[in-house]
Amino acid sequence: MITWPVAVLCLLGLLLTGLPIAVSLTVVGVVGTASIIGFQPALSLLGQTFFDNSSNYSMSVVPLFLMMGNFVVLSGIAHEMYEAANAWMRHRRGGLAIATVIASGGFSSVCGSSLATAATMAKISMPSMRRFGYPDSLSTASIAVGGTLGILIPPSIILVLYGIMTQQDIGKLFLAGIIPGLVSVLCYCLVVVLSLKLSGKKLPVEELLSLRERFRAMEGTLGATALFVFVMGGIYFGVFTPTESAGMGAFGTFLLVLVKRRFTWRTVLMSLFESAKTSAMMFFILFGALTFTNYVNMSGMMQDIQSLLTVFGDTRVGILIAIMLIYLVLGCLLEGMAMITLTIAIFYSVVAAHGIDLIWFGIFVVIVTEISYITPPVGLNAFVLRAVVPDVGLSTIFRGLAPFLAIDITRILLIIVFPAIVLLLPNSM
Repeated sequence: MITWPVAVLCLLGLLLTGLPIAVSLTVVGVVGTASIIGFQPALSLLGQTFFDNSSNYSMSVVPLFLMMGNFVVLSGIAHEMYEAANAWMRHRRGGLAIATVIASGGFSSVCGSSLATAATMAKISMPSMRRFGYPDSLSTASIAVGGTLGILIPPSIILVLYGIMTQQDIGKLFLAGIIPGLVSVLCYCLVVVLSLKLSGKKLPVEELLSLRERFRAMEGTLGATALFVFVMGGIYFGVFTPTESAGMGAFGTFLLVLVKRRFTWRTVLMSLFESAKTSAMMFFILFGALTFTNYVNMSGMMQDIQSLLTVFGDTRVGILIAIMLIYLVLGCLLEGMAMITLTIAIFYSVVAAHGIDLIWFGIFVVIVTEISYITPPVGLNAFVLRAVVPDVGLSTIFRGLAPFLAIDITRILLIIVFPAIVLLLPNSM
């Protein structure tokens, strides 16, 4: 029998060689399971895992939400969201950076992708901030942290995958992400204000627009706002399921593309192709993770991990702090998707055994995973910005991110102390 520490080391070794996450998870899961029950039963279990989950109706939510995000990018609505946020914040110190964070949150609410949010907002807001003399460190950091909101504010593909892996209600997970998402936006705006105040840097501001002009600037965002309210309101009031809401959202964003006259056969077909390609990749990763979960359940890893986590105390807070520290270390080595698929199989049974709400834990995991997008050396959002703004070094980007990382830790502690921040909406559903 292959013990679980050996299996985990083999898995990390395969990942370090550059082997795809899905293949690594599947290989280690099958070989580990075979060492316990034999190769023939292990292969039968592999086929059953892939077949049962690929024919699961709820899996259709993944390509539909991916299609929704691709259509949102195609519609060009990010620019209108930035202009609307800027109209309200332009007269304040650091207003452009604050507008970037707010627009990123709004764009995330209908996009669902951190990398797409960061790349899109970098092209829109970076030229304006440079024109007004914003430090590159603050400019790039505000874009990078705004991008992380894409996996927290619904619809979030990471939350979908978590819901499938842990068999939790995806609709409740979406609702649970709304208030923490809004808190994140406020925290990041606060960091911008404090950073400028402590640095003493004087930045020019623009004149205050009239109330009428500010509301007029919001007209371009009405379609996306209505779509978000329609999708999330439908889930909250039980009008349709999360899977049906994904179809509604995809159709609604397609209408936005038509209304904004961004429709061309080439771009729409490219969006559909990209959605299909990403869906196939995510399905393979998910099925590999579930195969690895089968091995985890048989190997006795759960009991051993539960004992290891009690080093911080056999309490809810102690367990969560231990998990948070593990995620912070992994975030310096792995990207978000890899972290989720590797760890959920190990942790969710442990936290359930300690009476921790699994809906709450999903948001906790996503917030901790957000940090991996902005921590060196594998902070993907920083690398996206480096590609979009090649004349800004990674050291400058990561230096600007330091105060935002501090507020991220504070956010995690905040939801641990006040779990109602997460559970208020799903519990009232």
